[in-house]
Amino acid sequence: MSMFDISERAEKYRAQLLEFMDSHVYPAEAVYDEQMRAAGDPHFQPPVLEELKAEAQRRGLWNLFHPYAEWGPGLTNLEYAPLAEIMGRSHLAPEACNCNAPDTGNMEVFTLFGTDEHKEKYLKPLLAGTIRSAFAMTEPAVASSDATNVELSMVRDGDEYILNGRKWFASNALHPNCTVLIVMGKTDPDAAPHRQQSMMVVPIDAPGVTVLRGLPVFGYQDREGHAEIDFANVRVPLKDVLKGEGEGFAISQARLGPGRIHHCMRAIGMAERALELMCRRASTRITFGKPIAANANIQDWIAEARIDIEMIRLLTLKAAYLMDTVGNKEARTEIAAIKVAAPNIALKIVDRAIQVHGGAGVTDDFPLAMAWAHLRTLRLADGPDEVHKRTLARQELRKYRDVKAGN
Repeated sequence: MSMFDISERAEKYRAQLLEFMDSHVYPAEAVYDEQMRAAGDPHFQPPVLEELKAEAQRRGLWNLFHPYAEWGPGLTNLEYAPLAEIMGRSHLAPEACNCNAPDTGNMEVFTLFGTDEHKEKYLKPLLAGTIRSAFAMTEPAVASSDATNVELSMVRDGDEYILNGRKWFASNALHPNCTVLIVMGKTDPDAAPHRQQSMMVVPIDAPGVTVLRGLPVFGYQDREGHAEIDFANVRVPLKDVLKGEGEGFAISQARLGPGRIHHCMRAIGMAERALELMCRRASTRITFGKPIAANANIQDWIAEARIDIEMIRLLTLKAAYLMDTVGNKEARTEIAAIKVAAPNIALKIVDRAIQVHGGAGVTDDFPLAMAWAHLRTLRLADGPDEVHKRTLARQELRKYRDVKAGN
């Protein structure tokens, strides 16, 4: 028995989820496209998605990500990994099962650091899938890959804070059901670098909060939106500071570890679907009198894709296993490694699948072009590749800190 053997309950969920994908999710993709086109609004909530959510709830395929049994099935990271991978095969599945970013991370933050009022007002509706949320951390004016750069000011004024500044790439903020933001800003510029930031809960309709626009990503206006938001003298009561003043950086680290690995799990699922589409297309398209699949270079691509997927899956499972056994902090090297490896490898496989599809690959007739855009964006989301490589390099160099120059 290996450390990565899937548990009996996880295997049960896996079988149920695969059946749900085949019977409901994949067939819904064309309906979704039709409903979105008919609405003419890129941020419309199509009825088919609400139908999928109801069906997932009915089947018990709901809040699978949540580690606490009180709120979900209480699966470990290792048990959740293959399920997140399956959901990653379709852009509809994560929301259909209430396992979509950034809500998953926000639900964990509310679970760990929210007050009873926050849990009642926001956590419970999020867990029920009736509202959505956004996470406002990244800023247009500073390099937000270094979280200590965050500039949005949070100035204490009696029993309130006054927020001023601008955020962008607040994903989900244009979702019609989005009601609440978790906002990171600077409460004390004179404190130690990792104690300057705080996180606060801000209703999206609070006075002074203005959603300026949805940012296009490679020309796509994603349905949930990536919002640029202006905060002008927004008043936040003390009770809406999460965990306490100066705890923002610590919360962000607690939040982003699981979020990063969830992204990677879904990326593997997308890579698997791209490989499947590549094989189907290569087997059925004839060029110069033979199927594309008969060409040695295409066979190389298919073989390399299988090897690469198996490698990133194993590294992801190792990271999940370490998060379960020794904690997120001790697993940071593996989390950083997989956050670099998974999007890059999935991106390469999707790119080759596009090539095998020819002109069709860059259209919306197949999910590949949108998948490429999402995966390329993922090389920046939750920290760019370079920041994670820096983490890895520092961990390696630490082993040699006593080596003297010239030795």
